[in-house]
Amino acid sequence: MDGIRGAFARAGLVRPQNGRWLAGVCAGVAARTGIDAWMVRLALLLLTILPGSAVVVYAVLWFCMPPQGWVPPTRTH
Repeated sequence: MDGIRGAFARAGLVRPQNGRWLAGVCAGVAARTGIDAWMVRLALLLLTILPGSAVVVYAVLWFCMPPQGWVPPTRTH
């Protein structure tokens, strides 16, 4: 799991501590793409009322995106 979080962190997809509402996923995506967080939140809201899996995508991103300042654990082998 740390490999996935490391890849997200290297790509600049982290959940910031400031400007978050729930988990910081929308704020992190907005910071990475350079658009306003309210636009990402609105897009997520629109996707949740359409058939699809926006809630599942949000949950997966919540799980995979590390929090801001996350440092991967050091390997001992």
